[in-house]
Amino acid sequence: MTTAALESVVASALGREVVALESVTGGDINDAYRARLSNDRSVFVKTSSQAPAGSYRAEADGLEWLAATDTLRVPSVAAVVDELDSPIRGLVLEWIEPAAPRADFADELGRRLARMHRAGAAAFGLDRDGFLAGIPVSNQPCATWAEFCVTRRLDPMLRQAVDLGHVPRSLVMPFDRLFDRMHDLAGEPEDPARLHGDLWTGNVMVGPDGGPWAVDPAAFGGHREMDLAMLRLFGTPDERTFGTYAEEFPLSEGWADRVELCQLLPLLVHVVLFGAGYVDGLERRVRRYV
Repeated sequence: MTTAALESVVASALGREVVALESVTGGDINDAYRARLSNDRSVFVKTSSQAPAGSYRAEADGLEWLAATDTLRVPSVAAVVDELDSPIRGLVLEWIEPAAPRADFADELGRRLARMHRAGAAAFGLDRDGFLAGIPVSNQPCATWAEFCVTRRLDPMLRQAVDLGHVPRSLVMPFDRLFDRMHDLAGEPEDPARLHGDLWTGNVMVGPDGGPWAVDPAAFGGHREMDLAMLRLFGTPDERTFGTYAEEFPLSEGWADRVELCQLLPLLVHVVLFGAGYVDGLERRVRRYV
C-alpha cells in the first residue's frame, strides 16, 4: 500500500481532498494515520492488509451502538471501506485531539461507563457476529451469560490456542471443569449490559475537553464485570473509577472474587495472538476456580 493509494481511498470515501497524511500510533494490528482534509478537518484512519473482511464494518457498527447511549464517548464514524474487492480496507473516524485529563477524569469514566452498561442490550450476544482483536467471534445470542461466555468466547478461544500449540493440552481438562461450573461461578443473574468488549486502559483516551473517550470496541451484550475486569488487567487505572462506578451502578455480591474469572477471556486472546507468554497467568486463574 502506498500513501498515495490510501489518500485516494480516503478522499473518495469522504468526498474531500486529503492534503496531508501522517503516521500516528494505532495499536498492534493496524497502521494508523492522521489525515488532514482540504476543509481543515482531521480524521483518524486505521488500515491493515491483514484485517479480516467485515472487521471494520463490525467495529463501526459497535461504535454506533455504543454512541447511541450518549454515555461514554466514542469517535463518530466518517467512512468504512471494508469490501473484499477493495485494494485497501480501513476505517475513517473522528479525530480525537488529545489533552491533559481533568481532575475528575477517573470519576467521569466510572460514571459514564456505568451508564453505558445500564443502557443494556437485547440479549447476551448481538444480532451480528464480530471480531475480538481481529479474531472472528460468534455473537449468536444465548439465554444466560454463563452459556454465552463458555460457548461463544472461552471454549472457541481455548481450542484455537491449543491448536496453535500455545496452550498445553493439560489445561483443557481444568477448563472443561470450569465450564461445567460456570453457572455457579458467574454470580447472581443480571440483565445483559452494553459492553465495550475490549476495554483495556490503552483503549481509554483523554479527549480535547480532558474527559474520557473509548476506542476500538468489540461491542456486544454481556456481563458488565467483563469490562471492569479488563480495565484492571493491563495498566493501572485510578481506583476512583471503580468507586464512582459502584456508586452509580452497584455491583453484585462477590464481584471481587470474579475479577480473575472475567480476565480469562482477554488472557486467552493474548495467548492466541502473541503466544505462550501469557499462559502462566491463564493457568493460575483457571486453577483458582476448579
